[in-house]
Amino acid sequence: MTHYHLAIIGSGSGNSLVTEDFEDKNVAIIERGTFGGTCLNVGCIPTKMFVYAADVATTIRHAATYGVDATLDGVRWRDIRERVFSRIDPISDAGRDHRVNGPNTTAYLGSARFIGPKTLEVDVDGRTSEVTADQIVIAAGSRAIVPEQVAASGVPFHTSDTIMRIDELPRRLVILGGGYIAAEFAHVFSSLGVEVTLVVRGPRIFRHLDAEVGERFTEVVSSQWDVRLSASVTGARETQDGVTLDLGDGTTAVGDLLLVATGRTPNSDGLGLAAAGIATHPNGRIAVDSAGRTNVAGVWALGDVSSPYQLKHVANHEARVVAHNLVHPEALQEFDHRYVPYAVFTSPQIASVGLTEEQASDRGYDVTTKVQAYGDTAYGWAMEDTTGVCKLVADRTTGELLGAHLMGHQASNLIQPLIQGMSLGTGVREMARGQYWIHPALMEVVENALLGLGVVPAEDLSEPLPV
Repeated sequence: MTHYHLAIIGSGSGNSLVTEDFEDKNVAIIERGTFGGTCLNVGCIPTKMFVYAADVATTIRHAATYGVDATLDGVRWRDIRERVFSRIDPISDAGRDHRVNGPNTTAYLGSARFIGPKTLEVDVDGRTSEVTADQIVIAAGSRAIVPEQVAASGVPFHTSDTIMRIDELPRRLVILGGGYIAAEFAHVFSSLGVEVTLVVRGPRIFRHLDAEVGERFTEVVSSQWDVRLSASVTGARETQDGVTLDLGDGTTAVGDLLLVATGRTPNSDGLGLAAAGIATHPNGRIAVDSAGRTNVAGVWALGDVSSPYQLKHVANHEARVVAHNLVHPEALQEFDHRYVPYAVFTSPQIASVGLTEEQASDRGYDVTTKVQAYGDTAYGWAMEDTTGVCKLVADRTTGELLGAHLMGHQASNLIQPLIQGMSLGTGVREMARGQYWIHPALMEVVENALLGLGVVPAEDLSEPLPV
Protein backbone atom coordinates (compact mmCIF):
# COMPACT_ATOMS: atom_id res chain seq x y z
CA MET A 1 0.00 0.00 0.00
CA THR A 2 1.28 3.46 -0.98
CA HIS A 3 -0.03 6.62 0.61
CA TYR A 4 -0.19 10.04 -1.04
CA HIS A 5 -1.27 13.49 -0.01
CA LEU A 6 -3.38 13.68 -3.18
CA ALA A 7 -4.57 11.13 -5.72
CA ILE A 8 -6.15 12.25 -8.99
CA ILE A 9 -8.13 9.92 -11.25
CA GLY A 10 -7.83 11.36 -14.76
CA SER A 11 -5.15 13.41 -16.49
CA GLY A 12 -7.25 15.97 -18.38
CA SER A 13 -8.21 19.01 -16.35
CA GLY A 14 -7.29 16.95 -13.29
CA ASN A 15 -3.65 17.25 -14.31
CA SER A 16 -3.77 20.99 -13.55
CA LEU A 17 -4.50 20.29 -9.89
CA VAL A 18 -0.82 19.68 -9.25
CA THR A 19 -0.11 23.31 -8.38
CA GLU A 20 2.82 24.84 -6.52
CA ASP A 21 0.90 24.12 -3.31
CA PHE A 22 1.83 20.46 -3.82
CA GLU A 23 5.53 20.95 -4.58
CA ASP A 24 6.51 19.42 -1.23
CA LYS A 25 3.80 16.75 -1.24
CA ASN A 26 3.39 13.40 -2.96
CA VAL A 27 0.77 13.19 -5.70
CA ALA A 28 -0.53 10.21 -7.67
CA ILE A 29 -2.13 10.63 -11.10
CA ILE A 30 -4.00 7.63 -12.48
CA GLU A 31 -4.86 7.54 -16.19
CA ARG A 32 -6.28 4.52 -18.01
CA GLY A 33 -6.45 6.17 -21.43
CA THR A 34 -4.27 8.56 -23.40
CA PHE A 35 -2.52 11.02 -21.11
CA GLY A 36 -3.96 14.52 -21.29
CA GLY A 37 -7.63 13.63 -21.51
CA THR A 38 -10.37 14.12 -24.07
CA CYS A 39 -9.83 17.74 -25.07
CA LEU A 40 -6.18 17.38 -26.00
CA ASN A 41 -6.32 14.00 -27.69
CA VAL A 42 -9.75 13.44 -29.24
CA GLY A 43 -11.77 16.56 -28.54
CA CYS A 44 -11.55 20.33 -28.67
CA ILE A 45 -8.01 20.83 -29.93
CA PRO A 46 -7.63 18.27 -32.75
CA THR A 47 -11.17 18.83 -34.01
CA LYS A 48 -10.59 22.58 -34.34
CA MET A 49 -7.43 21.95 -36.33
CA PHE A 50 -9.47 19.82 -38.73
CA VAL A 51 -12.20 22.48 -38.75
CA TYR A 52 -9.71 25.15 -39.78
CA ALA A 53 -8.63 23.07 -42.77
CA ALA A 54 -12.29 22.59 -43.66
CA ASP A 55 -12.90 26.35 -43.38
CA VAL A 56 -10.03 26.99 -45.81
CA ALA A 57 -11.53 24.54 -48.29
CA THR A 58 -14.94 26.19 -47.94
CA THR A 59 -13.46 29.64 -48.53
CA ILE A 60 -11.85 28.47 -51.76
CA ARG A 61 -15.11 26.95 -53.01
CA HIS A 62 -16.98 30.20 -52.42
CA ALA A 63 -14.27 32.56 -53.69
CA ALA A 64 -16.09 33.31 -56.95
CA THR A 65 -18.78 35.12 -54.95
CA TYR A 66 -16.28 37.95 -54.43
CA GLY A 67 -14.90 38.03 -57.95
CA VAL A 68 -11.96 35.79 -57.15
CA ASP A 69 -11.66 32.74 -59.36
CA ALA A 70 -10.20 29.79 -57.47
CA THR A 71 -10.46 26.02 -57.57
CA LEU A 72 -9.93 23.39 -54.93
CA ASP A 73 -7.48 21.11 -56.70
CA GLY A 74 -7.34 18.43 -54.06
CA VAL A 75 -7.39 17.47 -50.41
CA ARG A 76 -4.41 15.64 -48.89
CA TRP A 77 -6.17 13.96 -45.98
CA ARG A 78 -3.08 12.27 -44.60
CA ASP A 79 -1.19 15.57 -44.59
CA ILE A 80 -4.10 17.25 -42.80
CA ARG A 81 -4.16 14.43 -40.27
CA GLU A 82 -0.41 14.46 -39.70
CA ARG A 83 -0.37 18.23 -39.22
CA VAL A 84 -2.76 17.70 -36.33
CA PHE A 85 -1.36 14.68 -34.56
CA SER A 86 2.33 15.41 -35.14
CA ARG A 87 1.74 18.32 -32.78
CA ILE A 88 -0.74 16.81 -30.35
CA ASP A 89 0.79 13.39 -29.72
CA PRO A 90 4.12 14.82 -28.50
CA ILE A 91 2.25 17.07 -26.04
CA SER A 92 0.48 14.04 -24.59
CA ASP A 93 3.74 12.10 -24.41
CA ALA A 94 5.56 14.99 -22.74
CA GLY A 95 2.81 15.41 -20.16
CA ARG A 96 2.93 11.72 -19.34
CA ASP A 97 6.72 11.68 -19.08
CA HIS A 98 6.69 14.77 -16.87
CA ARG A 99 4.35 13.12 -14.40
CA VAL A 100 6.15 9.77 -14.56
CA ASN A 101 9.50 11.40 -13.86
CA GLY A 102 8.30 14.30 -11.74
CA PRO A 103 9.99 14.85 -8.36
CA ASN A 104 6.76 14.61 -6.40
CA THR A 105 4.35 12.85 -8.78
CA THR A 106 3.75 9.22 -9.59
CA ALA A 107 1.83 8.36 -12.74
CA TYR A 108 -0.11 5.10 -12.78
CA LEU A 109 -0.94 4.30 -16.40
CA GLY A 110 -3.89 2.07 -15.64
CA SER A 111 -7.36 1.97 -14.11
CA ALA A 112 -8.54 2.73 -10.59
CA ARG A 113 -11.51 1.71 -8.51
CA PHE A 114 -12.48 2.46 -4.95
CA ILE A 115 -12.32 -0.36 -2.41
CA GLY A 116 -12.93 2.02 0.50
CA PRO A 117 -13.71 5.71 1.14
CA LYS A 118 -10.10 6.80 0.52
CA THR A 119 -8.57 3.62 -0.81
CA LEU A 120 -8.08 2.74 -4.47
CA GLU A 121 -7.12 -0.45 -6.20
CA VAL A 122 -5.01 0.47 -9.20
CA ASP A 123 -4.50 -1.95 -12.08
CA VAL A 124 -1.55 -1.36 -14.39
CA ASP A 125 -1.18 -4.05 -17.06
CA GLY A 126 -2.76 -6.67 -14.83
CA ARG A 127 -0.69 -5.84 -11.77
CA THR A 128 -2.74 -4.41 -8.93
CA SER A 129 -1.71 -2.27 -5.99
CA GLU A 130 -3.48 -0.33 -3.27
CA VAL A 131 -3.27 3.45 -3.13
CA THR A 132 -4.54 5.58 -0.27
CA ALA A 133 -4.60 9.35 -0.08
CA ASP A 134 -5.56 12.18 2.24
CA GLN A 135 -7.65 13.59 -0.60
CA ILE A 136 -8.86 12.10 -3.86
CA VAL A 137 -10.14 13.98 -6.90
CA ILE A 138 -12.18 12.14 -9.51
CA ALA A 139 -11.66 13.78 -12.90
CA ALA A 140 -12.22 10.71 -15.05
CA GLY A 141 -14.07 12.45 -17.88
CA SER A 142 -16.61 10.86 -20.21
CA ARG A 143 -16.80 8.55 -23.21
CA ALA A 144 -18.88 8.22 -26.36
CA ILE A 145 -22.34 6.68 -26.13
CA VAL A 146 -23.12 3.93 -28.65
CA PRO A 147 -26.84 3.14 -29.11
CA GLU A 148 -27.82 -0.46 -28.52
CA GLN A 149 -29.10 -0.86 -32.09
CA VAL A 150 -25.59 -0.16 -33.38
CA ALA A 151 -23.61 -1.94 -30.66
CA ALA A 152 -25.65 -5.14 -30.91
CA SER A 153 -25.57 -5.24 -34.71
CA GLY A 154 -21.84 -5.88 -34.94
CA VAL A 155 -21.36 -3.33 -37.72
CA PRO A 156 -18.05 -1.46 -37.81
CA PHE A 157 -18.32 2.14 -36.65
CA HIS A 158 -16.26 5.09 -35.51
CA THR A 159 -16.69 7.55 -32.67
CA SER A 160 -15.02 10.92 -32.19
CA ASP A 161 -12.17 8.97 -30.56
CA THR A 162 -11.22 7.22 -33.80
CA ILE A 163 -12.65 9.04 -36.84
CA MET A 164 -9.87 11.62 -37.02
CA ARG A 165 -7.19 8.95 -37.49
CA ILE A 166 -8.64 7.09 -40.48
CA ASP A 167 -6.20 6.54 -43.35
CA GLU A 168 -8.37 7.67 -46.26
CA LEU A 169 -11.39 9.89 -46.76
CA PRO A 170 -14.54 7.87 -47.46
CA ARG A 171 -16.74 8.76 -50.40
CA ARG A 172 -19.83 8.69 -48.16
CA LEU A 173 -20.12 9.12 -44.41
CA VAL A 174 -23.22 8.48 -42.30
CA ILE A 175 -23.25 10.40 -39.01
CA LEU A 176 -25.69 9.30 -36.34
CA GLY A 177 -26.47 12.25 -34.07
CA GLY A 178 -27.70 15.83 -34.09
CA GLY A 179 -25.49 17.60 -31.55
CA TYR A 180 -22.25 19.54 -31.61
CA ILE A 181 -19.95 16.57 -32.32
CA ALA A 182 -22.10 15.47 -35.25
CA ALA A 183 -22.34 18.99 -36.68
CA GLU A 184 -18.62 19.67 -36.45
CA PHE A 185 -17.63 16.43 -38.17
CA ALA A 186 -20.33 16.91 -40.80
CA HIS A 187 -18.72 20.26 -41.63
CA VAL A 188 -15.19 18.83 -41.69
CA PHE A 189 -15.90 15.89 -43.95
CA SER A 190 -18.39 17.58 -46.29
CA SER A 191 -16.00 20.50 -46.80
CA LEU A 192 -13.27 18.03 -47.74
CA GLY A 193 -15.49 16.45 -50.40
CA VAL A 194 -17.27 13.63 -48.56
CA GLU A 195 -21.00 13.03 -49.09
CA VAL A 196 -22.47 13.35 -45.60
CA THR A 197 -25.77 11.96 -44.36
CA LEU A 198 -26.82 13.19 -40.92
CA VAL A 199 -29.36 11.02 -39.06
CA VAL A 200 -31.03 13.11 -36.35
CA ARG A 201 -33.47 11.76 -33.78
CA GLY A 202 -35.25 15.08 -33.20
CA PRO A 203 -37.14 17.52 -35.45
CA ARG A 204 -34.09 19.79 -35.80
CA ILE A 205 -30.35 19.84 -35.19
CA PHE A 206 -29.26 21.19 -31.77
CA ARG A 207 -32.42 20.46 -29.80
CA HIS A 208 -31.09 22.42 -26.78
CA LEU A 209 -30.45 25.59 -28.81
CA ASP A 210 -32.97 28.41 -29.06
CA ALA A 211 -35.68 26.96 -31.32
CA GLU A 212 -35.64 29.77 -33.87
CA VAL A 213 -31.87 29.67 -34.32
CA GLY A 214 -31.84 25.88 -34.35
CA GLU A 215 -34.44 25.82 -37.11
CA ARG A 216 -32.47 28.39 -39.11
CA PHE A 217 -29.31 26.30 -38.78
CA THR A 218 -31.10 23.11 -39.79
CA GLU A 219 -32.48 24.83 -42.90
CA VAL A 220 -29.06 26.21 -43.89
CA VAL A 221 -27.12 22.95 -43.55
CA SER A 222 -29.81 20.87 -45.22
CA SER A 223 -28.50 22.28 -48.50
CA GLN A 224 -25.00 21.01 -47.63
CA TRP A 225 -25.75 17.64 -46.07
CA ASP A 226 -28.42 14.97 -46.49
CA VAL A 227 -30.25 15.62 -43.22
CA ARG A 228 -32.78 13.03 -41.99
CA LEU A 229 -34.89 14.55 -39.21
CA SER A 230 -37.10 12.74 -36.67
CA ALA A 231 -35.31 9.57 -37.68
CA SER A 232 -35.27 6.46 -35.50
CA VAL A 233 -32.75 3.70 -36.17
CA THR A 234 -34.41 0.29 -36.28
CA GLY A 235 -31.36 -1.67 -37.41
CA ALA A 236 -27.80 -1.52 -38.68
CA ARG A 237 -26.11 -3.90 -41.09
CA GLU A 238 -22.89 -4.26 -43.00
CA THR A 239 -23.31 -4.56 -46.75
CA GLN A 240 -21.18 -4.51 -49.86
CA ASP A 241 -21.80 -0.76 -49.98
CA GLY A 242 -20.46 -0.25 -46.44
CA VAL A 243 -22.79 0.30 -43.50
CA THR A 244 -26.56 0.70 -43.83
CA LEU A 245 -28.84 2.13 -41.16
CA ASP A 246 -32.49 1.11 -41.39
CA LEU A 247 -34.72 3.99 -40.33
CA GLY A 248 -38.18 3.97 -38.83
CA ASP A 249 -39.82 5.54 -41.85
CA GLY A 250 -38.72 2.67 -44.09
CA THR A 251 -35.78 4.49 -45.67
CA THR A 252 -32.09 3.74 -45.28
CA ALA A 253 -28.90 5.75 -44.76
CA VAL A 254 -25.89 4.24 -46.48
CA GLY A 255 -22.23 5.15 -46.08
CA ASP A 256 -18.77 3.72 -46.52
CA LEU A 257 -18.18 4.59 -42.87
CA LEU A 258 -20.48 5.16 -39.89
CA LEU A 259 -19.71 7.79 -37.25
CA VAL A 260 -21.67 7.47 -34.01
CA ALA A 261 -22.02 10.91 -32.40
CA THR A 262 -24.98 10.49 -30.06
CA GLY A 263 -23.47 12.07 -26.97
CA ARG A 264 -21.17 11.16 -24.12
CA THR A 265 -21.65 9.49 -20.74
CA PRO A 266 -19.63 10.00 -17.52
CA ASN A 267 -16.84 7.54 -16.77
CA SER A 268 -18.24 6.92 -13.31
CA ASP A 269 -19.16 3.28 -13.76
CA GLY A 270 -16.30 0.94 -13.04
CA LEU A 271 -14.85 3.24 -10.38
CA GLY A 272 -16.33 1.23 -7.52
CA LEU A 273 -18.13 4.27 -6.16
CA ALA A 274 -20.49 2.15 -4.06
CA ALA A 275 -17.54 0.75 -2.10
CA ALA A 276 -16.69 4.29 -1.05
CA GLY A 277 -20.30 5.37 -0.55
CA ILE A 278 -20.04 8.08 -3.22
CA ALA A 279 -23.43 9.29 -4.45
CA THR A 280 -24.35 9.76 -8.11
CA HIS A 281 -27.18 11.28 -10.11
CA PRO A 282 -29.55 8.97 -12.05
CA ASN A 283 -27.59 9.63 -15.26
CA GLY A 284 -24.34 8.47 -13.69
CA ARG A 285 -22.81 11.85 -12.89
CA ILE A 286 -21.07 11.97 -9.54
CA ALA A 287 -22.99 14.26 -7.20
CA VAL A 288 -20.98 17.23 -5.91
CA ASP A 289 -21.79 20.44 -4.08
CA SER A 290 -20.93 23.93 -5.29
CA ALA A 291 -17.36 23.53 -4.01
CA GLY A 292 -16.75 20.24 -5.84
CA ARG A 293 -17.11 18.00 -2.77
CA THR A 294 -18.77 14.62 -2.99
CA ASN A 295 -20.76 13.30 -0.05
CA VAL A 296 -17.61 11.53 1.19
CA ALA A 297 -15.20 13.75 3.11
CA GLY A 298 -11.94 14.28 1.29
CA VAL A 299 -13.24 13.05 -2.08
CA TRP A 300 -13.87 15.61 -4.83
CA ALA A 301 -14.99 15.47 -8.45
CA LEU A 302 -14.88 17.79 -11.44
CA GLY A 303 -15.37 17.93 -15.19
CA ASP A 304 -17.45 15.60 -17.35
CA VAL A 305 -17.64 12.89 -14.68
CA SER A 306 -19.69 15.16 -12.42
CA SER A 307 -20.55 18.43 -14.15
CA PRO A 308 -23.84 18.99 -16.00
CA TYR A 309 -21.74 20.83 -18.63
CA GLN A 310 -19.50 18.64 -20.76
CA LEU A 311 -17.26 21.52 -21.78
CA LYS A 312 -13.52 21.96 -21.39
CA HIS A 313 -13.75 25.55 -20.20
CA VAL A 314 -16.14 24.42 -17.48
CA ALA A 315 -13.80 21.59 -16.44
CA ASN A 316 -10.90 24.06 -16.30
CA HIS A 317 -12.95 26.44 -14.16
CA GLU A 318 -13.94 23.66 -11.82
CA ALA A 319 -10.32 22.50 -11.61
CA ARG A 320 -9.21 25.99 -10.54
CA VAL A 321 -11.87 26.04 -7.82
CA VAL A 322 -11.05 22.55 -6.58
CA ALA A 323 -7.30 23.27 -6.66
CA HIS A 324 -7.92 26.19 -4.30
CA ASN A 325 -10.28 24.24 -2.07
CA LEU A 326 -7.89 21.32 -1.64
CA VAL A 327 -5.48 23.53 0.29
CA HIS A 328 -7.88 26.14 1.71
CA PRO A 329 -10.64 24.19 3.48
CA GLU A 330 -11.31 27.21 5.67
CA ALA A 331 -12.09 29.47 2.70
CA LEU A 332 -13.85 27.38 0.09
CA GLN A 333 -14.59 28.84 -3.33
CA GLU A 334 -17.68 27.87 -5.31
CA PHE A 335 -18.30 26.99 -8.95
CA ASP A 336 -19.80 29.80 -11.01
CA HIS A 337 -22.20 28.16 -13.45
CA ARG A 338 -24.48 31.15 -13.93
CA TYR A 339 -23.57 31.90 -17.53
CA VAL A 340 -21.93 28.91 -19.18
CA PRO A 341 -21.39 29.54 -22.90
CA TYR A 342 -20.67 27.07 -25.65
CA ALA A 343 -19.74 27.22 -29.30
CA VAL A 344 -20.00 24.73 -32.14
CA PHE A 345 -17.32 25.06 -34.79
CA THR A 346 -19.40 23.95 -37.71
CA SER A 347 -20.53 25.94 -40.74
CA PRO A 348 -22.09 28.31 -39.94
CA GLN A 349 -20.67 28.58 -36.44
CA ILE A 350 -23.02 28.44 -33.46
CA ALA A 351 -22.52 30.15 -30.09
CA SER A 352 -24.91 30.39 -27.17
CA VAL A 353 -25.13 31.56 -23.56
CA GLY A 354 -27.99 31.95 -21.11
CA LEU A 355 -31.70 31.36 -21.57
CA THR A 356 -33.49 30.63 -24.81
CA GLU A 357 -36.62 32.61 -25.63
CA GLU A 358 -38.73 29.64 -24.60
CA GLN A 359 -36.97 29.24 -21.26
CA ALA A 360 -37.22 32.96 -20.47
CA SER A 361 -40.97 32.96 -21.18
CA ASP A 362 -41.49 29.86 -19.06
CA ARG A 363 -39.74 31.58 -16.14
CA GLY A 364 -42.07 34.56 -16.29
CA TYR A 365 -39.79 37.28 -17.63
CA ASP A 366 -41.16 40.22 -19.60
CA VAL A 367 -39.44 38.90 -22.69
CA THR A 368 -38.21 40.99 -25.58
CA THR A 369 -36.07 39.61 -28.40
CA LYS A 370 -34.15 40.89 -31.36
CA VAL A 371 -32.84 38.92 -34.32
CA GLN A 372 -30.15 40.95 -36.07
CA ALA A 373 -29.03 39.72 -39.47
CA TYR A 374 -25.34 39.83 -40.32
CA GLY A 375 -26.29 41.01 -43.78
CA ASP A 376 -27.83 44.22 -42.39
CA THR A 377 -24.43 45.54 -41.29
CA ALA A 378 -21.60 46.90 -43.40
CA TYR A 379 -19.26 43.99 -42.76
CA GLY A 380 -22.09 41.58 -43.43
CA TRP A 381 -22.49 43.26 -46.80
CA ALA A 382 -18.79 42.80 -47.45
CA MET A 383 -19.13 39.09 -46.71
CA GLU A 384 -22.30 38.75 -48.83
CA ASP A 385 -23.79 37.04 -45.80
CA THR A 386 -27.40 35.90 -46.17
CA THR A 387 -27.82 33.52 -43.23
CA GLY A 388 -25.94 34.81 -40.15
CA VAL A 389 -27.97 36.11 -37.21
CA CYS A 390 -27.51 37.31 -33.65
CA LYS A 391 -30.57 36.64 -31.49
CA LEU A 392 -30.73 38.28 -28.06
CA VAL A 393 -33.25 37.62 -25.29
CA ALA A 394 -33.79 40.24 -22.57
CA ASP A 395 -36.19 41.39 -19.89
CA ARG A 396 -37.95 44.47 -21.27
CA THR A 397 -38.67 45.88 -17.81
CA THR A 398 -35.25 45.55 -16.15
CA GLY A 399 -32.99 45.65 -19.19
CA GLU A 400 -31.26 42.44 -18.12
CA LEU A 401 -29.76 40.39 -20.93
CA LEU A 402 -31.02 36.84 -20.43
CA GLY A 403 -29.54 35.00 -23.37
CA ALA A 404 -27.59 35.29 -26.62
CA HIS A 405 -27.69 32.86 -29.54
CA LEU A 406 -25.55 33.46 -32.62
CA MET A 407 -25.26 31.65 -35.92
CA GLY A 408 -22.68 32.80 -38.42
CA HIS A 409 -19.10 33.78 -39.11
CA GLN A 410 -16.97 33.94 -35.93
CA ALA A 411 -19.99 33.51 -33.67
CA SER A 412 -17.66 32.02 -31.05
CA ASN A 413 -15.83 35.35 -30.83
CA LEU A 414 -18.75 37.73 -31.29
CA ILE A 415 -20.55 36.32 -28.27
CA GLN A 416 -17.75 37.07 -25.80
CA PRO A 417 -18.72 40.68 -24.89
CA LEU A 418 -22.24 39.43 -24.19
CA ILE A 419 -20.90 36.72 -21.88
CA GLN A 420 -18.80 39.36 -20.15
CA GLY A 421 -21.74 41.73 -19.76
CA MET A 422 -23.99 39.05 -18.32
CA SER A 423 -21.28 37.79 -15.95
CA LEU A 424 -20.49 41.27 -14.65
CA GLY A 425 -24.14 42.30 -14.31
CA THR A 426 -24.06 44.88 -17.10
CA GLY A 427 -27.52 45.63 -18.48
CA VAL A 428 -28.49 46.00 -22.11
CA ARG A 429 -28.50 49.82 -21.95
CA GLU A 430 -24.97 49.96 -20.56
CA MET A 431 -23.67 47.35 -22.99
CA ALA A 432 -25.13 49.18 -25.98
CA ARG A 433 -24.21 52.76 -25.13
CA GLY A 434 -21.52 52.49 -22.45
CA GLN A 435 -18.69 51.81 -24.90
CA TYR A 436 -17.56 52.44 -28.47
CA TRP A 437 -18.32 49.82 -31.10
CA ILE A 438 -15.81 49.88 -33.96
CA HIS A 439 -17.37 50.76 -37.30
CA PRO A 440 -17.65 48.92 -39.63
CA ALA A 441 -16.49 45.80 -37.76
CA LEU A 442 -18.66 42.69 -37.70
CA MET A 443 -19.22 43.34 -33.99
CA GLU A 444 -21.87 45.88 -35.04
CA VAL A 445 -24.14 42.85 -35.41
CA VAL A 446 -24.04 42.61 -31.61
CA GLU A 447 -24.41 46.37 -31.09
CA ASN A 448 -27.46 46.60 -33.33
CA ALA A 449 -29.04 43.57 -31.71
CA LEU A 450 -28.66 45.21 -28.30
CA LEU A 451 -30.18 48.45 -29.57
CA GLY A 452 -33.02 46.59 -31.22
CA LEU A 453 -34.21 44.93 -28.01
CA GLY A 454 -36.36 47.94 -27.19
CA VAL A 455 -34.90 48.66 -23.76
CA VAL A 456 -32.58 51.53 -24.76
CA PRO A 457 -34.30 54.95 -24.26
CA ALA A 458 -35.63 56.50 -27.45
CA GLU A 459 -33.40 59.58 -27.09
CA ASP A 460 -30.37 57.31 -27.51
CA LEU A 461 -31.69 56.13 -30.86
CA SER A 462 -32.13 59.53 -32.48
CA GLU A 463 -29.47 58.82 -35.06
CA PRO A 464 -29.81 55.98 -37.55
CA LEU A 465 -28.19 52.67 -36.62
CA PRO A 466 -24.79 52.20 -38.25
CA VAL A 467 -25.01 50.25 -41.46
